[in-house]
Amino acid sequence: MFPKPAIAVFLLAGTALFPGPALAEAPFDFAHTPGQLPKDVVPAAYRIEIVTDLKRLTLSGHEEIDVTVTAPTNSITLNQAGLMLTSTTLDGVPAKIAQDDKDQTATLTLPHPMATGAHKLAIVYRGPIPATPNGIYYDDYRTANGKPHRMLVTQFEVADARRMFPGWDEPAFKATFQLTATLPADYTAVSNMPIASSTPVGAHAKRVVFGTSPRMSSYLLALVAGDMKAVSGKGGDTPIHVYAPTGEQEQGRYALGAASQILPYYNDYFGVAYPLPKLDLIAIPGNYEAGAMENWGAITFIDDDLLFDPKTSAPATQEAVYVVVAHEMAHQWSGDLVTMGWWDNIWLNEGFATWMETKATDHFNPTWQMWPRQHEEREQAMAQDAHPTTHPIQQVIHDVSEANTAFDRISYEKGEMVIRMIEDWLGPDIFRDGMRAYMKAHAYGNTTSADLWAALAQVSHQDVATVARSFTEQPGIPLVTVGRACDAGRTILTLTEGRFAISDPHPLPARWNIPVTVAGPGVAAQRVILTPDQPAHLTFAGCGQALKANPGENGYYRTAYDSASLTALGKAFSQLNAADRANLLGDQYALFQAGLAPLSTWLNLVAALPAMHENNIAVWQDTIGRLRDLDAMERGNPSRPAFHAFARALLGPQLARLGWTPRADESFLDTLLRPQVISALGLFDDPAVISGAQARFAAYVKDPASLPPSLVDPVTRVVGQHADAATYATLVRLLRAATSTEDKLRFFGALASARDPALIRQTVQIAYSGVIPNGRVAHALAWTAAGSDHPDLVWSLVQDPQAQKQIRARLAPWSQSALLPAIASHSFNPDVAKALAADPSATASTGARIEAHKATDLIAANAAIAARAQADLTPWLAALSH
Repeated sequence: MFPKPAIAVFLLAGTALFPGPALAEAPFDFAHTPGQLPKDVVPAAYRIEIVTDLKRLTLSGHEEIDVTVTAPTNSITLNQAGLMLTSTTLDGVPAKIAQDDKDQTATLTLPHPMATGAHKLAIVYRGPIPATPNGIYYDDYRTANGKPHRMLVTQFEVADARRMFPGWDEPAFKATFQLTATLPADYTAVSNMPIASSTPVGAHAKRVVFGTSPRMSSYLLALVAGDMKAVSGKGGDTPIHVYAPTGEQEQGRYALGAASQILPYYNDYFGVAYPLPKLDLIAIPGNYEAGAMENWGAITFIDDDLLFDPKTSAPATQEAVYVVVAHEMAHQWSGDLVTMGWWDNIWLNEGFATWMETKATDHFNPTWQMWPRQHEEREQAMAQDAHPTTHPIQQVIHDVSEANTAFDRISYEKGEMVIRMIEDWLGPDIFRDGMRAYMKAHAYGNTTSADLWAALAQVSHQDVATVARSFTEQPGIPLVTVGRACDAGRTILTLTEGRFAISDPHPLPARWNIPVTVAGPGVAAQRVILTPDQPAHLTFAGCGQALKANPGENGYYRTAYDSASLTALGKAFSQLNAADRANLLGDQYALFQAGLAPLSTWLNLVAALPAMHENNIAVWQDTIGRLRDLDAMERGNPSRPAFHAFARALLGPQLARLGWTPRADESFLDTLLRPQVISALGLFDDPAVISGAQARFAAYVKDPASLPPSLVDPVTRVVGQHADAATYATLVRLLRAATSTEDKLRFFGALASARDPALIRQTVQIAYSGVIPNGRVAHALAWTAAGSDHPDLVWSLVQDPQAQKQIRARLAPWSQSALLPAIASHSFNPDVAKALAADPSATASTGARIEAHKATDLIAANAAIAARAQADLTPWLAALSH
């Protein structure tokens, strides 16, 4: 490792930038913002009252909406989905109602045109409260003592507020909300604002009135009610409450501590204090498909992303809780206070919050090495972005089904990496000052990416838009090629720009303005903005030294080195810091995937890791992930046993160093790495690990306290992979007895790892039998395809019409389109791709077509890469054995 060098700025201000995409995005303008609703009638304030019946699972509602008419019209079109509007008036004048359930709209026609100005719209309606986890729904769960309970939950993003009340359910239509709900008398109720009043309604109900919210988008409204209790604290002067099902509230203490740290940090960073009177974090038991949702002032989480029990929870859960809390709290500014105008800019919400979650977690937990470990998420984003089915960070969104597909690794992780690159280029203080200006200028409003670039440019005096737009308005990954020459005792690097692509027969031309940094052990960094029209040249004193592009992995690009540069980096590999070692490995493996380098280059680098005593988790996470990928490609190949032997030899020294038993003085990162090493060795059929896991599992079944929480997941997964019928039955029993979401997913993960086809059939049926909450059914089936070693069998089982009918009945509408593609994408079989393309669900919507196209492309690419991997691996392994 080498200390972070001082950076010499080179060719920044004077570089002529390539203009980038031809059609530059404009700043936010309400009149021209995309959407499906007319803009001649605009809401200003909602007063919504609902009466819930949690026995009949219905709601009845009445709302008054203050609206502004901007142009004379005799009709109002707004959103509704699954509701029945029974009467409506404007200023007391009845309107005719026409519902279009396919378009999820209702059109209200008045006898005469409305005058421009302010009016009052009143609507009476009714609707269902379903079990599928979207809109307003019910969540049935069991407490730790087995007692059944029912909770009322809302989840409105992308476009499901319309399932609880008619309204303008698009993000540009911001308004205030005042919510009143009649609920069971013994329920605790939480919404965005504090309770203003609560009065009894008969013997068994109460009417709860919440305060009026600030101006916000409809998808941020929330209502959760049930048997809950909270632990409470403060973040600065703001009260914070973490709600959980009664009896589990103490497991919210860790999240409460995290939130109490993070809120003052964000207040300072954004330069705008958190504007609501309270912040609530709410654990939803099990049936919560979104994972977590940034409802303003009432953030909801699937319970295992918010609750942490030191006695039973894995250390990975501890980290996940901190990260997810940091992410959703970042949204209280980026997304809630300032909201993208339309879903084409969802990355402004999600990319920024993903970047900020890492920044905040790293700030308060510096020993966790968050930034080097972001390499894993970077690789996942690039894995999608290299394919021809990728999309720009800012993409055209035509409808709700398309909007749902945008919540992917391009919007989240690529968005994060582009923000990180721009911060690194401008400097953290300048970037922060730009964010403060952006928040102050657009508070309670909407924006596009252009508004962010303008704020950053105003503060930095740099042409931010031209650099940033080249990454956000076009798809794909830049490839920086590094060539070197020695001249008069100096190294001259020549950098050229291209496009990195996998299985893309017609790649688009390269058009980026790339902030590129080059440094080396003991060598000060130099920077340049690399453009597509001409190479850049950097000169360093001396010859033969290791010079690496993208130090710290702050840039979003792949790097290909000439042989001399790669040889020098290989010799100095142990001197590079962890982020750079992981980055070099990631780039070399990707070059193999793209057909630009042999697999042996990557294999030779990782084969040397034990000799150099590599112990860093970021490097091993990357290596283990690649080994797992190669193992899937080796299915059916005679060299697979030899590959397993190589993988065991590579990982064995790490387990010898770590041991099975966590030590009191070990680092948190070693505690996180051990389960990954054990799981991988089990996958590669290490006999000692398999027998060790089986012995520990037998003791765990008798006494759960015998196994440290960090080992429950790897032990059960290794046991599940090698399970016979009796062991599998024991895992099923543990799953059915589990009451916490963390335990349910642990034990199901073990079942999903089983290799026996007869057991796989049982696992698929269990996934949609009701033992897994509805919000995790689609995920569970995808895990089974990924972990069972028989993805084609899982595909055939799920494609069965009767199975599909039962599965789809449990899914939220917005998750339907991804069900089959998520399973099929683990196959290398062209017949599976054909079957997916022919399935009616693949063309049910624009979003479904996008998901199916991505999966069929990935199947073909994986098959081609697997063929090359097998061709390269066989001789390399043979040479290794000699």
